[in-house]
Amino acid sequence: MNFPLQQLKTATEKPLTFDENVDISELETMPNDIREIPPVHVTGQARTQGDEVTFQMKLNGTMTLPCARTLADVEYPFSFEATEVFSLSPYHEEGDEEVHEIHGEVLDLTPYIKENVILEIPLQVFSDDEDVLNEALSEGQGWSLITEEQKEEKVDPRLAKLQQFLNDDDKKE
Repeated sequence: MNFPLQQLKTATEKPLTFDENVDISELETMPNDIREIPPVHVTGQARTQGDEVTFQMKLNGTMTLPCARTLADVEYPFSFEATEVFSLSPYHEEGDEEVHEIHGEVLDLTPYIKENVILEIPLQVFSDDEDVLNEALSEGQGWSLITEEQKEEKVDPRLAKLQQFLNDDDKKE
């Protein structure tokens, strides 16, 4: 999502509006929980005031994340607003984290869209699909879920001799 600086400088009287689908599928290869993300719908406007350009955006989309219980795919829809401020001045003071510098003659908004989407990833998502939950929670490779009833019936073979010892004590009393 590119904007030439000349176009941004003319957005003083009337804001520059935009409405695009942005491909940020590169996030799938980065070290985060996003397994799949189709293009994100970005709408908004850019206003220039003095040497600063303010982008007000609304981002809508879905991302596929792993379920915190089962690791099954969960579709997570998101919709949020973001504001980014850029400086057109070549004398912009470094260190102001709220105002970004523009390098070159074209502003690429895609990295800032990616950053905002990453900030929207929830810590945990849970699958609502009962079949996935029942199947995933009952057994896996090298393990199985044991209920309380099964636990009482089944004695660990390593402790079988100890169980016999306890049973012999019960009989003596």
